Amino acid sequence: MAGVVLLLGPSPRPELGSAVVTSEVESARREWEDAYRRLEDAGGSPVEEERLRLQLEVVTAELRRRLGSTFTLGQLAAEYRQADAWALHAVSERAATPGWPRTLAVVEGAAFHLYARGAVDYAP
Repeated sequence: MAGVVLLLGPSPRPELGSAVVTSEVESARREWEDAYRRLEDAGGSPVEEERLRLQLEVVTAELRRRLGSTFTLGQLAAEYRQADAWALHAVSERAATPGWPRTLAVVEGAAFHLYARGAVDYAP
């Protein structure tokens, strides 16, 4: 049987696992970075900046609760796929200020961008 394996050689289908994960992580990181830039540009007044900061803190605290302090970028990207539901719930309960649903996607992405820096495999 071992001879058959040698004759057939490696599978003609390449392993996609790590390439897909890397692609997914890189795509998510671009989204997070864009959201962070948009958040930096969003604050107009001190009141608006305070509202955004509060929302950012709530989403970050929820990330910390869900992932802890030891995580990979792949785990963070996987959590990002589910974040819309839990971020909506967390902000609505703890940081619901006027107009918050309008800024939630930006705050969420910015929180992931900042939190990514703590990943064990983070590289700028």
